[in-house]
Amino acid sequence: MTIRDLLRKESIQLNGTATGKNDLLDQMVALMAKGGNIADLETYKKGVYEREAEGTTGIGEGIAIPHCKSEAVSEPGLAAMVLPQGVDFDSLDGQPVNLVFLIAAPNTKDNVHLDVLSKLSVLLMDENFTTALRQARTVEEFLQVIDRAEALGKKEESAESVKVGYEILAVTGCPTGIAHTYMAAEALEKKATELGTTIKVETRGSGGAKNVLTGEEIASAKAIIVAADTKVPMERFQGKPVIQCKVADGINRAENLIKRAINGDAPIYHVNVDDESKREESHQKETSGFAHDIYTHLMSGVSHMLPFVIGGGIMIALAFLIDTLSGYGATGGGNFGTITPLAAFFKYAGGLAMGLMVPVLAGYIAYSIADRPGLAVGFTGGLLASSGNLVFNEGSYSWFMESQNGFIERFAFQGPTSGNTVSGFLGGIVAGFLAGYIVLLLKKLCSKLPESLEGIKPTLIYPLGGIFVISVLMCFIFNPLIGLINTGLSVMLTSISAAGMITLLGLLLGAMMAIDMGGPINKAAYIFGTGMLATASDLMANGAAATDPAVQACYIAMASIMVGGMVPPVGIALACQFFPKKFTKEERNSKVSNLVMGASFITEGAIPFAAADPARVIPCTLVGAGVAGFLSALFGCTLMAPHGGLFVFATVGNPLMYILSWAIGSVITAVMLGFLKKDVE
Repeated sequence: MTIRDLLRKESIQLNGTATGKNDLLDQMVALMAKGGNIADLETYKKGVYEREAEGTTGIGEGIAIPHCKSEAVSEPGLAAMVLPQGVDFDSLDGQPVNLVFLIAAPNTKDNVHLDVLSKLSVLLMDENFTTALRQARTVEEFLQVIDRAEALGKKEESAESVKVGYEILAVTGCPTGIAHTYMAAEALEKKATELGTTIKVETRGSGGAKNVLTGEEIASAKAIIVAADTKVPMERFQGKPVIQCKVADGINRAENLIKRAINGDAPIYHVNVDDESKREESHQKETSGFAHDIYTHLMSGVSHMLPFVIGGGIMIALAFLIDTLSGYGATGGGNFGTITPLAAFFKYAGGLAMGLMVPVLAGYIAYSIADRPGLAVGFTGGLLASSGNLVFNEGSYSWFMESQNGFIERFAFQGPTSGNTVSGFLGGIVAGFLAGYIVLLLKKLCSKLPESLEGIKPTLIYPLGGIFVISVLMCFIFNPLIGLINTGLSVMLTSISAAGMITLLGLLLGAMMAIDMGGPINKAAYIFGTGMLATASDLMANGAAATDPAVQACYIAMASIMVGGMVPPVGIALACQFFPKKFTKEERNSKVSNLVMGASFITEGAIPFAAADPARVIPCTLVGAGVAGFLSALFGCTLMAPHGGLFVFATVGNPLMYILSWAIGSVITAVMLGFLKKDVE
């Protein structure tokens, strides 16, 4: 059987077009049906989509190989399409797809067709082959390219000598076992040859294990690469250096894997248990590691938080736009965004959505760690982080304590210095991890309870105990620490302002806005700025002119704060545009919303990026925002409105230099992100 036996002329389309991934899949299924080998079209189509949901079949380099093994397939078949304009397919490398092969495999014991499909997968790793297919002018020419490549492959296969003793061994496997298994094998073999080493690859596809590694080969090998998303017998590798990774890494990171194997950069594999479930658990721990687990839990929270940030942020921006169009951009003051009824509605609804982002972040971090019982505890911890401690007013709660300086009043209600105790997204991250591990601890403590209590554990014991513990920790430890930070920062900023060091103040205020985006440092800077606006109003009420240096200093401080808060989302949006390999597809898709939020002085648009990679993102936003604040103060830019971003530029003094400061800071953030962030795998 050859590739031509599976690929009919009527199932090939050149110069194809598609509006998106789903449209392309639908067209490919229709092409496949023209071959007359699909008994149940809807069942087959459903199978194609289900396979795609498991992980993209866009392998990179403009190629996609969607496939399905199903009872709905009466005979094995192929369909092919060339798309000169390309289409977004969620590929592993993020690039558009312009060459697609759809595979239909029957669910039968006779797997002779799998050898043919594996040959096609291997051929698609050859750049000359795929280029020739893309350049084919007719269907006949397309088929001739395949015939020539297949014939050449047979000659090379027959001329290849049998190798004895391999320096590197590998195993590849994917859930379906049709395409990715063989493409990873081909990529590893090709790179091994280029790097001057010998390799044997065992493929574990739908037709079973092929080219199986022998005990003698394993004993003499320098290292073993296991690039598989399916279960692989690992006991045979006991005591050998083993690199374990996804099958996609075998395709896209083959060179790196071969180099690691050559250099001996692989942990020694140990099997310490005989029980199958325990062995699987051990395998999972080896492949992930604690740091990877932490990152996975964090990304669970970030991905669930992102829609709240984007949706709520844009609604708030619309509120500012509505008030601006209504003529209140320069006169709205502190009520800007809520002056007209429609604007007030958007600001209210958007504000509620934005208010949920920290609880959602914490809740889903806890959910990732402890499953569903962690949700309630995580949400509560996130609410405490975003809302701060309950402020004690004299006369209220008088039944609770007699001492005005009582311990509970001092720490749980006010914080240690009655400062602002909102800990923002950083506090939300802490709360999420605390909540998850608190629930895990409760599960362990309750494991010895009678079976009759199993039903009330998730509904009573875990939420009650978890919410109590997280509340104590946040109210008595983490939130009170925020009060100390806020008070110290306010004293520092006031001292710098009193000393007349306005450019240094601008630098600090701008940088502070970009560190924790709604947390204690950001809030301290913003509250200081609004306080300066109040001071300016008092000075002018007592006879000072708007041009008085003391009044101008107040407005300069507010200008530095707002430009510093506008830099992070815009800088990140620019980085997504010019350094796309540094960001996931979901992150790249948020660049437009980040531009809108940045222009609206909604710094929170940067939070998902900062939460996902704080060690690299926060220094970049801090430097860019600090430079913008410094330049704004240096140029003497002033601002008389406490919020609104671009929509209140009518109140900005020296607006051209203000925009220049904003642009320079944003570009600095983007360039630093391009250099510091690693490429997304």
